[in-house]
Amino acid sequence: MKLGRNDPCWCGSGRKYKVCHERMDERIESYRLEGHIVPGPEQIKNEEQIQGIRDSSKLNIAILDEVTDRIHAGMSTQDIDDIVSSLTQKMGGIAAPLGYEGFPKSVCTSINDDVCHGIPSSDIILQDGDIINVDVSTIYKGYFSDSSRMFCIGDVSPEKKRLVEVAKECMQKGIEAVKPWTFLGDMADAVNSHAKANGYTIVREIGGHGVGIEFHEEPFVSYVTKPGTEMLMVPGMVFTIEPMVNMGKADIYTDEDNGWTVHTEDGKPSAQWEVTLAVTEDGYEILTY
Repeated sequence: MKLGRNDPCWCGSGRKYKVCHERMDERIESYRLEGHIVPGPEQIKNEEQIQGIRDSSKLNIAILDEVTDRIHAGMSTQDIDDIVSSLTQKMGGIAAPLGYEGFPKSVCTSINDDVCHGIPSSDIILQDGDIINVDVSTIYKGYFSDSSRMFCIGDVSPEKKRLVEVAKECMQKGIEAVKPWTFLGDMADAVNSHAKANGYTIVREIGGHGVGIEFHEEPFVSYVTKPGTEMLMVPGMVFTIEPMVNMGKADIYTDEDNGWTVHTEDGKPSAQWEVTLAVTEDGYEILTY
């Protein structure tokens, strides 16, 4: 049923539709009629929901800060999981990965040629020269946040350091390309162009995602699509930017033994940084870093 202008807005703000989302909905519809992919109401968060994601993000950042302070050569990836699990519980949160579709741990720890979804283990010891991605996802009062950082352990080769640095630059290029009433493909092109200019490749099959009310929401966020394509970005959308940057080819495979960990097919290192952000009226708000 079509909303009347004086009806409560569909977003749950409690305001009348005419002063809340009516004008934005009309603008979105104009893009849809031009043939573009546009977000539905389920992809657009209201201010109360975004505040809930902000609060979750504060825990998420604090947990990654603790990992940053304590990570070192000689510790196991299970030690990292213990830090994340303990601090998450202490702050009243829930580790989103634990039990998600059967994932057995509270955090993902992906080393060297692990692209993502590395499973913590007491048998995996951080060695001098490793690079590792620690991916923390947090639920707090029903709201989800998600971010990851790369860490260089000890004396890391210049080649690996450069990969880590350029991967962070790729994420930053993506962040800077987020503007309302442009397209996810515009952001993707900024990421992919920077990776290619530095001799790297972007993983195609795995990307970012909407987040906030659920762990993984629509849209799927690719980093290898063309400008002017993919979903229209509008104020209120919340999603992750997390390109996976490979030193070698973009091809990947999933570990058959654990069914989770994704590796580069050529065995060369991969790096990834991740933020959650919200699209605003004039740009973006970074929620996790």
